[in-house]
Amino acid sequence: MVTMTTEPGSRSIPLALPRPRRVAVIGGSRTPFARSDGPYATASNQDLLTAALGGLVERYGLAGQQVGEFVAGAVLKHSRDFNLARETVLGSALDPRTPAYDIQQACGTGLQAVIAAANKIALGAVDSAVAGGSDTTSDAPLGVNDELRRILLAARRAKSTGARLKALSAVRPVTWFRTSRATPNPARASPWASTRPVPPAAGR
Repeated sequence: MVTMTTEPGSRSIPLALPRPRRVAVIGGSRTPFARSDGPYATASNQDLLTAALGGLVERYGLAGQQVGEFVAGAVLKHSRDFNLARETVLGSALDPRTPAYDIQQACGTGLQAVIAAANKIALGAVDSAVAGGSDTTSDAPLGVNDELRRILLAARRAKSTGARLKALSAVRPVTWFRTSRATPNPARASPWASTRPVPPAAGR
């Protein structure tokens, strides 16, 4: 029994909620573990997720089937991964109408995806779901700092070749070596608020 109040000091209204359904994990599929910069050096998050999902679809005969939803994410995401779960479904043999959405919570991404899917099943929102995650440091995002990013955006906005070259002239080769104003920023494996690194990871 759950009670709800609409205003401070008002009388509680009892709400009878349905009993949560039992949830079971039927099975799984994964890619083999491998050392960073090894066999998966050129594999993207989508490549790894699609391979794992494809194995699951084949193992349980889900080709052409529409499941309740697919929820997944990645520990380190590229900007191209903004719709990772949906693109993974479209690259699999599942019915393309299968709903999909992303989730991300550092190394707990895959586990949180499972919890989110299980909660929806328990509440009756969906009858079945597939959940998972990807973690690879071999294909980590590589960005640039804000100053170089602004220069590149200014060049993109330029209306003529001359204006574009003028914007790009702000980047000088010497700055790549003497200062950090235009040097690449590799992806970090630790939060910005902490200097404690995450232990070395493998592609999986």
